Amino acid sequence: MVEGSMTQGAGQGPEVERTATLRDFRVPAYVHETGPYAQSTHPGDVVPPSEEAYPEGYTPTQRDLPIINRGDTVQVTVDPASVPATGQGPLYVVGDVHGYLDELVAALQEQGLLDSAGQWCAGTARLWFLGDFTDRGPDGIGVIDLVMRLSAEAAAAGGYCKALMGNHELLLLGAKRFGDTPVNSGAGTATFQAAWLLNGGQKTDMDRLQDHHLQWMARLDAVEAVDGHLLLHSDTTAYLDYGRSIEEVNDTVRETLTRNDADEVWDLFRKFTKRFSFRDEGGADAVRSLLDTYGGTRIVHGHSPIPYLTGEVGSEDGEEEGGPVVTGPHVYADGLAIAMDGGVTMAGKLLVQQLPLGS
Repeated sequence: MVEGSMTQGAGQGPEVERTATLRDFRVPAYVHETGPYAQSTHPGDVVPPSEEAYPEGYTPTQRDLPIINRGDTVQVTVDPASVPATGQGPLYVVGDVHGYLDELVAALQEQGLLDSAGQWCAGTARLWFLGDFTDRGPDGIGVIDLVMRLSAEAAAAGGYCKALMGNHELLLLGAKRFGDTPVNSGAGTATFQAAWLLNGGQKTDMDRLQDHHLQWMARLDAVEAVDGHLLLHSDTTAYLDYGRSIEEVNDTVRETLTRNDADEVWDLFRKFTKRFSFRDEGGADAVRSLLDTYGGTRIVHGHSPIPYLTGEVGSEDGEEEGGPVVTGPHVYADGLAIAMDGGVTMAGKLLVQQLPLGS
């Protein structure tokens, strides 16, 4: 079951949930392929309830996108820039990466942000990642290591590289912290471990996960405003449940993770998996509810692959051949929302985009 939520403007009553089934957008056969960890027999794994039994607001994604195994990690040497530059540089955003380190390095190089050795060469440029660094792809930990290194290199050059919290960061944190501890899913017993495996969790990532990775993920902001753009990971109004300002939302998310209560973290993860709030009728109002509350003139988000938003993957008419065609960000919801998840895990494109569009 794929679910979305819509709000008809801030302060206009309770959120109205829109629930759709997989019949609403046809998913091609390759999306239903499972990887080596999709059906785990790990001791203590709890099999989640059927799709029909999932609670409202939870978006299972085990069949949304496939698990794809790739080659070895790209190894790049660290050589931070030594001469700081002055002035504010251009702004770039990166969509969902999901462990595709090779594609990420290539996309950053194409935009002139990394040199041929994979080191920061963009001076005072500003780079924001919209979350979801791990799962489904081959090297999520390599992606996190790269982003952490670029943060230091960019700062040394007078720019910055920053990142937002995605639902897969919450999922990986939960799987590591709580494992097979049962959580209150609203529809029977669930565990972070089982959900992580079902959503493309890679054993190689878990084996290489260290304390500094966990600390870095737990400190990520959920929302940020930059140059009139409201940056967030998920296309949902669920952020409104956590505060009426950007600072309050970010503080609430961090405090929730600090309390380390499995049920609380599960509820946070569940809400951040909601999607499609900005699509279809009422979508522009949902975007405005967030902009009116947190500021900005446009939302920039990841999470929902552009082929799903455009209907390229999901139409019930005919059969498709090959992967989806994604050429760039998708602008929708009366021009108020920019989608940045190019569907790299489904043979789409890993997007790195300068803002504002048309720069």
